[in-house]
Amino acid sequence: MRKALLLAVLAATAMPAGVYGQNWRTVTKSRKIENNDPVRVFVDYGSGHFTVKASDEGQLYSMNLRYDEDRFEPVAEFSGTRLELGVESTSNGWSRRGRNESGQFDLELARGVPMDLELNFGVVQADLDLGGLALTDLGLRTGASQTTIDVSEPNPEVMERALFEVGAAEFTARHLGNLNADRIEVNAGVGELTLWFNGRWQRNASVSIDMGLGALELRIPESLGVRLEKDSFLTSLDSEGMVKRGDAYYSLDWETADHQISIDLDAAFGSVKVVWVR
Repeated sequence: MRKALLLAVLAATAMPAGVYGQNWRTVTKSRKIENNDPVRVFVDYGSGHFTVKASDEGQLYSMNLRYDEDRFEPVAEFSGTRLELGVESTSNGWSRRGRNESGQFDLELARGVPMDLELNFGVVQADLDLGGLALTDLGLRTGASQTTIDVSEPNPEVMERALFEVGAAEFTARHLGNLNADRIEVNAGVGELTLWFNGRWQRNASVSIDMGLGALELRIPESLGVRLEKDSFLTSLDSEGMVKRGDAYYSLDWETADHQISIDLDAAFGSVKVVWVR
């Protein structure tokens, strides 16, 4: 008990000064649309609550940020076709983006402006609605987060690749068909993943899923043709409604479906379940 008490005291005294007496501030920043030239958007955020949605207000972006001004400052830099948004640490004489202790970051991005979007965040509760954005490329990287993505409207641009890199997380993505992507890549460490392949499919697509340890649920519309090939070790597969041919599993309407997706699954430990939805 004495040893445990000593460790607790040492841990408390070692905590950074910014943990106590935080001085919270809320700022709003925005920029009007000057033209419809393609833009590369980079967003970094460390921890807190993070939201993204499309906006019709004639602004390239609008951000509302609540942060501890004693340790951080907002980042909103636009140069040419590059837009960087997030927070930057000012503690201990060093500077690193995306490590906010806590707070709230609400971001709106313009509809109709073609953009490559890269989102990087750590310990974050993220609620993202990418519906209505004109995405030409998408990259999302998370740490230990709880992330929900919904592509609630079809993407008007053709996307070459959508990449999701997920750490120890609970991750849900809905309406992946609305991404209008040629390739969807999901790399996951530990956690629970739910991928909804509903939405308006405009082309055939390839999907690759690389998962370490966890549970994966694939929710697939009955009208979508699916080919699933599994390269896994000690991973169970519930593939009801599919037939095995050689090394792959096929949906019953694979040959006649209007659109088809090919899923390559590489999983180490865990479970995979296919659920058919209307």
